[in-house]
Amino acid sequence: MAEIVDSDSLLGWRWDHSYARLPGVFFRETLPTPVRQPRLVVLNGPLAAELGLEAALSENPAIFAGNEIPQGALPIAQAYAGHQFGNFTNLGDGRAILLGEHLTPSGQRVDIQLKGPGRTSYSRGGDGRAALGPMLREYIISEAMHGLGIPTTRSLAVATTGDIVARTALLDGAVLTRVAASHLRVGTFQYAAALQDPTALQALADYSLDRHFPELVDEENRYLKFFQAIMERQAALLAQWLHVGFIHGVMNTDNMAISGETIDYGPCAFMNDYDPDTVFSSIDRNGRYAYGNQPSIARWNLARLAETLLPLFHPDREVAATLGNEALAGYDQLFQAYWLRGMRAKLGLGDDHAEDAALVQGLLDWMHINHQDYTTTFRKLSDEEAIHEPLFIDTDFINWHERWASRLAGQPEAEAAARMKAHNPAVIPRNHLVEAALQAATEEQDFCVMERLLGALATPFAESVAEEYTAPPPPSGEVYQTFCGT
Repeated sequence: MAEIVDSDSLLGWRWDHSYARLPGVFFRETLPTPVRQPRLVVLNGPLAAELGLEAALSENPAIFAGNEIPQGALPIAQAYAGHQFGNFTNLGDGRAILLGEHLTPSGQRVDIQLKGPGRTSYSRGGDGRAALGPMLREYIISEAMHGLGIPTTRSLAVATTGDIVARTALLDGAVLTRVAASHLRVGTFQYAAALQDPTALQALADYSLDRHFPELVDEENRYLKFFQAIMERQAALLAQWLHVGFIHGVMNTDNMAISGETIDYGPCAFMNDYDPDTVFSSIDRNGRYAYGNQPSIARWNLARLAETLLPLFHPDREVAATLGNEALAGYDQLFQAYWLRGMRAKLGLGDDHAEDAALVQGLLDWMHINHQDYTTTFRKLSDEEAIHEPLFIDTDFINWHERWASRLAGQPEAEAAARMKAHNPAVIPRNHLVEAALQAATEEQDFCVMERLLGALATPFAESVAEEYTAPPPPSGEVYQTFCGT
């Protein structure tokens, strides 16, 4: 079994376990399974400092592989259910263990979770392990999202295990340490509803309200307002995903966090050429979670959440359903408002005009028809010299540009340019760059490529970035695919 180490050597840990005070149906106490040869390969120093854990973690790297458990931690696997590609199933942490909730120096409560530390009660025949490549992918993409200012879980560390995991090939095992506002999901509420235990459902809802929406605790019909608050966070999050061309790849209900953070970076990727039908995930064969489908899938997931909360909305089922449907009906307008606000900023617009949605769509249509890179096109719009490149010598673009210039007329030029550069990243985790970093790390044990990429991703809006991180990928006949890692 994993060893519990003395707290004197772990100054910095401030544990609390509020989730474990919920009814026992929501978790199982579970210790990580020790690994043969733990080795810390990546540590997120800035995040460790933010958490107040620099000293604690540098002295005990075996924590990152699950071979040592800090004094005061209470390792558990959490129960949840979920619709996976539209099909409902009971799930739970099959390869993740929550060490507990840590209180940061600023007073923030965060989950500290190990991903890949061995079997749990919910493993369903799986090995509970993770491979190095997918864990490094989550580290890279989650830190990129943080750099872009998008709410996200974060990666504190990756440790190799010295063991082999069997997937489609034999791969080096690894454990990722994930930091999250919480791991409460839509699927957690689906699990509670499936229990048909009103007391457990209300306990979960009250706990979630207190943890993430304390301002609503004393509100009348607080559970309906709780749902509306979650819906607003999801609408804002999905808009931000679209603004940077992000495709989650597996938007199952168990992968939607009620905190509004992006969670679970499995078969995710960033779009190059603009195409709303873009899919990278090898398991999304019908395009359910394509780039352009993500807002409507979020709405579908929210409808599943509302179903679980109906008994709390109102004792009369029909009244409760009416209240839920009325609330959900506001999602499309809410998402559209967040999306358009961000797109206006990407075009340098500082005010609202009725024709803005059509103006934005005109540019997107041009990019789609002409197979233009999404990130590069927006970034170059703020550069007058770039506008004269051959890429933009096109009648349709010139016509669109005239409409845009007319719309910008009267707005301070410097303000518009600054607004665009603050909302159009020069750097995203391009798929070919991510793959190069993963290949160097997994095949050559060279983490320098990844470290350099992370350095560029930390300041994605910077003016001076090496061209290797800003340029679109070279032409290739290969269809890029990402894989879930399980």
